[in-house]
Amino acid sequence: MTLTERSKLFMKILRLNLKIVFSGRFVYFLVAAWLFFLVIIGLMLFSDNDLDVSDIYDLLLFPGILIMFYPVVYNIQNDKDTRMLEIIFGIPDYRYKVYVLRFFIAIMLLVVLLVMMAAFSWFSVVKIPVFQMVAELMGPLFFLACLTFLFTTLVRNGNGAAVIMVIIGLIFFIMSEPLARSKWNLFLNPFNVPIDMNLTIWKNVVHQNRLMLMIGAVISLLWGLTNLQRREKFV
Repeated sequence: MTLTERSKLFMKILRLNLKIVFSGRFVYFLVAAWLFFLVIIGLMLFSDNDLDVSDIYDLLLFPGILIMFYPVVYNIQNDKDTRMLEIIFGIPDYRYKVYVLRFFIAIMLLVVLLVMMAAFSWFSVVKIPVFQMVAELMGPLFFLACLTFLFTTLVRNGNGAAVIMVIIGLIFFIMSEPLARSKWNLFLNPFNVPIDMNLTIWKNVVHQNRLMLMIGAVISLLWGLTNLQRREKFV
């Protein structure tokens, strides 16, 4: 097969999986994310409070979770509902390529939309480092995406995995205030530097936080891929 034929085949596969990622109820999550973002941006524009970069980080985190959530948690469930699961799992090692491709399509889509939201925030509310903002946001979001993928392979049901992730998210959210300055805080805002903490110490806390999230994300992703070997539990 020539390079041109390989490129055409890859583009066909990419377009097919893009349609699958955008299928189902994803559009509702996408609309909800943009509505939330635009409403809060509108409130910020008419607010008398002084806004800074840390406020934009907190603003973008929730829409990012909404955009990431559906295509990852229902990645396998949608194939089961359309009776494609037997075909995908019937071809050795094909399932890895399919689900890893869809997973990273969802992640790239998330990055693009976050860049758009961050750029809009830069233009309308406060000047922010757009790409640094997106890079920092992808720390917790990528970890949550990998953890969500893991639970979809453990529970093997989109709704069940969604309930578990909502509970986990609520626990992390409740603990975010007591752990505000801790490296264990999933929702640690790297731009919200405590007044009474040395900047070097704070950077070290943020670095450790991001390192642990990345390690947790890699372990979750590899564990999820390992679970895909157990074909009989899915079909």
